Order: sequence, then C-alpha cells, then structure tokens
Amino acid sequence: MTQEQRALYKTLDEILWTEWDPIGVNEIEEARDEYYDYLPEIFKLKLNNADRETIAEYLFKVETEHMGLFASIENCRKVADKIISVSV
Repeated sequence: MTQEQRALYKTLDEILWTEWDPIGVNEIEEARDEYYDYLPEIFKLKLNNADRETIAEYLFKVETEHMGLFASIENCRKVADKIISVSV
C-alpha cells in the first residue's frame, strides 16, 4: 500500500467513524474499531471509482442486513458523497 493509499484509508476510516456511525458509538473511544470490518470494502469501492449509489447501497446493506437497523438511504448517500469527494 502506498503512502497516499494509507492516507486515504485513514480518511475513509474517519468518515465512517464520524459521519456514518449508524449505531451511534463515536463518542465512546473504546468502540473506535467498531466499523473496521467495513473499511476494506469501502476502500476497494473508492479505489475502483464506485459511484454514489454503489457506495450508498453497500452502507445501507450493512446497516439493514448486517446490523439489523432501520436505515436511511438518504443518509447513506450523504456519506457516499463525502467518500467520493475525498481526493486519492
């Protein structure tokens, strides 16, 4: 992984932690690793220039199918927009 890719990975992690945070734990430092399992897929989607809907659908699927939550596709789209806007 290049230095730029490491920086991107860290930025994406921060977006998931601060902006996405579907279970609302980002104020609990002990839970900092809560979204690490989803980060590799988000990183891959970003590197492959996935579009807004693809990223949003992945986040929505994680929230609804993996976490069993009631999710907002619009919120997932907002997070996807932030992910897309990150420079590689």
